[in-house]
Amino acid sequence: MPKVKPEMRAILVIIFLLFIVFLLLPLAVLLVRSFETSHGFGLVNYQSMFSNKDLFEAIQNSIRVSTMTAIITTILSFTLAYTINCTNLNRSIKAVIKTGILVPMLLPTITYGFAIMYSFGQQGLLTKLFGRPLFEIYGFNGLLIGYMIYTLPASYLLMNNSFQYIDKKMTIVSKLMGDRAIKSFINTSVRPLVGTIGGAFVLSFIMSFTDFGIPASLGGTYNVVATQLYQVMLGALPNFNHGAVIAVLMLVPAMIGVILLNYLEKFNFHYDKMSQIEQIPHKYRDIGMGIISSIVVLCMLSVFVVMFMAPFVNSYPYNLTFTFHHFIDVFQSSDLTRVFKNSIWIAVLTAFFGTFIAYGAAMLNVRSAMKKQTKLLIDILSMITNTVPGMVLGLSYLLFFNESSLKGTFTIIVLCNIVHLFTTPYLMAKNALAKMNPVWETTGELMGDSWIKTVYRVILPNSASTVMEMLSYYFINSMVTISGIIFLVTAETSLVASKIKDLQHFQKYNEIFVLSLLIFISNLFIKLLSDFFQKNRSKHRDKRWLNKKISQREEVL
Repeated sequence: MPKVKPEMRAILVIIFLLFIVFLLLPLAVLLVRSFETSHGFGLVNYQSMFSNKDLFEAIQNSIRVSTMTAIITTILSFTLAYTINCTNLNRSIKAVIKTGILVPMLLPTITYGFAIMYSFGQQGLLTKLFGRPLFEIYGFNGLLIGYMIYTLPASYLLMNNSFQYIDKKMTIVSKLMGDRAIKSFINTSVRPLVGTIGGAFVLSFIMSFTDFGIPASLGGTYNVVATQLYQVMLGALPNFNHGAVIAVLMLVPAMIGVILLNYLEKFNFHYDKMSQIEQIPHKYRDIGMGIISSIVVLCMLSVFVVMFMAPFVNSYPYNLTFTFHHFIDVFQSSDLTRVFKNSIWIAVLTAFFGTFIAYGAAMLNVRSAMKKQTKLLIDILSMITNTVPGMVLGLSYLLFFNESSLKGTFTIIVLCNIVHLFTTPYLMAKNALAKMNPVWETTGELMGDSWIKTVYRVILPNSASTVMEMLSYYFINSMVTISGIIFLVTAETSLVASKIKDLQHFQKYNEIFVLSLLIFISNLFIKLLSDFFQKNRSKHRDKRWLNKKISQREEVL
């Protein structure tokens, strides 16, 4: 490892200042405000909120729907990951399933609610296909479907990643030992993933418990914690102190969830050597799992079909004549085009500066001679950002920067996104940098190159795919997030996700779907660009490796 350079110390100072000013201090102010009263400090706010029947009911509702969501999502995500990794299903079908399951991640969660309304409502597309309403969409049922669509992709990615580290040879060993199908399935697929299954449950629960977008459009009279916080803060009579109490209460399940995730890590199996072999042929298993997984993805995507139909007809579902009128109206509206440009601008800035911060933090942690305590502190800060729900972070910014020049600016929104989304890009960079040759910086120093020059010439090119993935992650999530920015946007800094919330009040659903499609297309473009870049890099890397092997063989001959 290279010695600690002045450049490293400068990056470290920037990172620590960022997290002190834009994470720790705002959260500290939030905690203090929750105890603040007109007569000093005390527990009056907590006593008042705990005696509030509406809040108590909202907490119960959140726990109920989040728990049910987590149970169903965990089962479905396991089924999908098992189908992809443990069956001999046709590769094309697997590719469709893997692609389809990730589509919701390209859309804001508030859009899910309107898509569900237009699919299952009285005049909904699916309602017309079945001839009658299937269920009441407002309240528990609608939230459950919305949360399932929201949490399933993330839960699947977690499960799918763990399946790739299971030794497939154990299935054959179990078969040779005469284990029955169920016993073999439990021993080779379920037991090694007990920690991941628990983690998927916790992840789905936290995501559902803290989301604001879906209940904002589908909650109805079924109050949950997120909508309760929104009403307290942006209602007719805002109460910052009571809002701070609710925000602190929202932190509790998130903190417990992170503790559980770390605890569940010890239940994961670790194989010294993994064997990627062909699965034992099993016709009924492959067909059955293929049908189930295809139905799950088809049902999920069917909810969004109406989103791609409604903007292209005159008046869905009454006048289905094809038209571009709604798109023209949006592009002719200076207000709506400004909002879309704002979202693109915020996403680009977040992606650029967020990737720089996350990559720099990972470099200091993995490829520097910083003290262990410093590296541990960076890890702890990354876990804190993963613990704090977006609405809580946004509210803490509102309280902390209320009298500052940052209030109501693009800068505060970008910084909130960078901090809120920090954990995943940081872990991406950390894992990639840890796999590289640890002596590259030392070699560069011996050759007279500075640390910055070595990073630019050697480290960065070898981690280009990861950097592209980090940029993509920050961009896409900045485009779709609403919880983190709902308390920070103003009329001048409004984004698409927050504008959709405003358009809901005027029932301008065509504009909502057009804006949602613009977000979808933008995110899809970035995602495809990232995938293309990574595949291209992979091909060049494989080609270089092959040419190197050929050259070595020719030298031997």
